[in-house]
Amino acid sequence: MMQRPLTCVEICAGAGGQALGLAMAGFVHVALVEYEADYCEVLRKNRPEWNVICADVHDFDGRPYRGVDLLAGGVPCPPFSVAGKQLGQDDDRDLFPEAIRLIQEMKPKAVMLENVRGFLDPSFEAYRSHIFKSIRDLGYVTHIKLLNASDFGVPQLRPRVVIIGIRKDQYGAFSYPEDKPDSAKTVGETLYDLMAENKWTGAKRWAEQADRIAPTLVGGSKKHGGPDLGPTRARKAWAELGIDGRGIADAAPAPGFEGMPRLTSRMMARIQGFPDTWTFGSRKTVACRMIGNAFPPPVAKAVGEQIKECLAHGCADSQSKISLSRAVV
Repeated sequence: MMQRPLTCVEICAGAGGQALGLAMAGFVHVALVEYEADYCEVLRKNRPEWNVICADVHDFDGRPYRGVDLLAGGVPCPPFSVAGKQLGQDDDRDLFPEAIRLIQEMKPKAVMLENVRGFLDPSFEAYRSHIFKSIRDLGYVTHIKLLNASDFGVPQLRPRVVIIGIRKDQYGAFSYPEDKPDSAKTVGETLYDLMAENKWTGAKRWAEQADRIAPTLVGGSKKHGGPDLGPTRARKAWAELGIDGRGIADAAPAPGFEGMPRLTSRMMARIQGFPDTWTFGSRKTVACRMIGNAFPPPVAKAVGEQIKECLAHGCADSQSKISLSRAVV
């Protein structure tokens, strides 16, 4: 008998990094909820078959999707980001309460929520405990771990917190994907062909000295100015790789170019783990914000495969617990 595909509803879908990774792991999306029109357009253009619901998650009713296999989402990170004011639950962008509401309405077999490293900050311990208790009270075993994108082949220093909930009526055990240190290529190896596509004579020399993974890509916000690679400290890290982080280029360097090249949005997307076929529209500033704020598809794929394996065996822990694992970066 043919096994049916596992279904997924995703909230705060952004430009589709997590959704793409989960699709690569074998999940079929029955709905993707995203508030910003530009992001919705990108999702529809890249995956016309997806049911993209361009709406505020506060207004999204999960009851029609009751029984879905997976509820996933990258709830907004500003409440917990070290780059912001870290207001946590006092930030009106905190959507964890909406995620919990949707878990209650949908009763999915599994939940996957991702956030920034700052979510593990000691100052949020009480709120974190509240979130996990709320999920456990709905009948789920909870897990949390800080995953490094570079351990899954992404050429970038990008730690992200991944929270998993498994409904207790499943059987077995969930485990996070195995880390694969040193699996990521260097920035030079990753981008050489893109840097050389306009016959830049210095491309090979540049690639040889760009001999490590990238710092964390940033996307900024609507309040942020034009596209660049972040504040002074971040730009210094990029400069060590031979990249000018003060802006984003429209095209690869010309044959006689001298100095430090800038990344194009396509180069940024590759560093984030997107395939070259994934498009982000024609507006550079918006595209760079989408890419920089995305969840790397290879990480989502790796986690999705573990969830899929877990659900295929009807997984759950015999005891409800929070498994907190902190990675060192």
